[in-house]
Amino acid sequence: MRRVIKQDKPLKQRLLEEAQNLRDEAKLLPYGPLRDAALKKARQVEAAAHMDDWLSSPGLPPTKKDDTPGPH
Repeated sequence: MRRVIKQDKPLKQRLLEEAQNLRDEAKLLPYGPLRDAALKKARQVEAAAHMDDWLSSPGLPPTKKDDTPGPH
């Protein structure tokens, strides 16, 4: 049986909060591979938030018959 978890916040908000948490953690780390990995993960999570925006956007409205290129 699968557990269903109801989320209180939208995906984009949760992703952006996670990215900020990762950046805050990275500030506490010394320069090096662990800090670089945290910052890289923050960038990936921010990219995921932007992809969620893109995927959930309505897109361009459909073209009208008069707007289609070609002979009329």
